[in-house]
Amino acid sequence: RFKVEGNPIVDQINEILPQTQCGQCGYPGCRPYAEAIANGDAINKCPPGGQATINTLADLLDVEPEPLDSEHGQESVTKVAFIREAECIGCTKCIQACPVDAILGAAKQMHTVIADECTGCDLCVEPCPVDCIEMRPVDVTTRTWSWALPKPSYGTLIATDRRGQTV
Repeated sequence: RFKVEGNPIVDQINEILPQTQCGQCGYPGCRPYAEAIANGDAINKCPPGGQATINTLADLLDVEPEPLDSEHGQESVTKVAFIREAECIGCTKCIQACPVDAILGAAKQMHTVIADECTGCDLCVEPCPVDCIEMRPVDVTTRTWSWALPKPSYGTLIATDRRGQTV
């Protein structure tokens, strides 16, 4: 017999979520929040995803979009953790707090952040005993820019020329 592993709508919802694994929604990561949404939880609890994510989820689930629930935080610019290495004592608390393993270092050694892996979840800042971690906005460059809207489906009209022909 054919067996379906999991709910396919959960996979679609999870793909839309920003994958910061920050827990601001009240769930321990994006996948558990996707499962909760599939079971009827509100779609407006994800500050990192912001209104664009809420709108995309509303389209997928055929519900009305709602404004971001401010109880879970405010939408802000994308940020990345930065460790002031001269102040770092190598306690490894930030490494333990990072849900995506974006921090490198060893006990009593300097630590550093792999910026391309950092999701900006902010979970490493609070456990730092010497307050040497700060969140810095990511400069928008051609390398870091991303399209905030969902990709158009195949065959969708994107543009036309002067004669009305699809290009």
